[in-house]
Amino acid sequence: MEITEEIKTRILSGGEISGHEAYMLAGMLDRNRNTIHRAASEITKQFCKPVFDSCSILNARSGKCPENCKWCAQSAHHHTSIDSYPLIGHDECMKVADLNRLQGVKRFSLVTSGRALRGADLEKACGYYAELHRKGGISLCASMGLLDRDELKKLWDAGVRRYHCNLETAPTYFGKMCTTHTTEDKIRTILTAKEIGFEVCSGGIIGMGETMEQRVELALELRRVAPHSIPVNILCPIKGTPLENATPLSDDEVLDTIALFRFIHPRTTLRFAGGRASLSRETQLRAIRIGMNGGVVGDLLTTLGSNVRQDKELVAEAGYGF
Repeated sequence: MEITEEIKTRILSGGEISGHEAYMLAGMLDRNRNTIHRAASEITKQFCKPVFDSCSILNARSGKCPENCKWCAQSAHHHTSIDSYPLIGHDECMKVADLNRLQGVKRFSLVTSGRALRGADLEKACGYYAELHRKGGISLCASMGLLDRDELKKLWDAGVRRYHCNLETAPTYFGKMCTTHTTEDKIRTILTAKEIGFEVCSGGIIGMGETMEQRVELALELRRVAPHSIPVNILCPIKGTPLENATPLSDDEVLDTIALFRFIHPRTTLRFAGGRASLSRETQLRAIRIGMNGGVVGDLLTTLGSNVRQDKELVAEAGYGF
């Protein structure tokens, strides 16, 4: 039996791909791309519900971040033209959340810049979440940095049930992209959130100069924390950041990455996140059919997002409900 078929059959029977096999598939892509993509699609169809897991994020505090992540326009270490502002007010938060609820978006998250949201800002955000929780009709997520147990517990008590903290890239590459915190710092926050009871959303960014093998390394590292959702961001090179001249990924590189992530995480939501606006509609359709069964809809953090109506049409064409 050809190796791709053997691995696929094992996964479909409830087994898993080994790390060695995942790296082997990555090395076979150039000569077996279509076979690997079709196999990933079969895995997606077996293990994923035919409903697209939509979410929306609100850039609730922007800019002036002390961390030096090379990809990020919000870092105070870089000179970009993004807007910087403190935590948004109550009315704006409620307005955006209500709009997403009315459009049928399933999840809503506040995302804040900085190493961690603490003190009065965290208390204020928890007040927003408690009000949204009382209203109901949309699941609540949060992305607020490297919080400790007590801070995470405040979010839990306010009604948040999913916490987001990306690993961003392979551990062997992370230190080249950021030196103010580590992969282990992130994993510590994630595991603490899981101990409290949170579902976890954790993924990364592709297109930052990493190799395909390092993308596989990231996917395998994510098995340590077993996220419920894995956002796959495609780097948007932003002027003023160290990665402003990064070479864009080809469509094949994006689709190959999605296929390999699906082999490694057969039951997990793979979520379109930042950067998908750079892909054609046809490539997005192919990505959904290969393995992407969730997505961030609406505006993103510092780059253009997507139109919810268009997303509904796209996922319907791919065979998903919204």
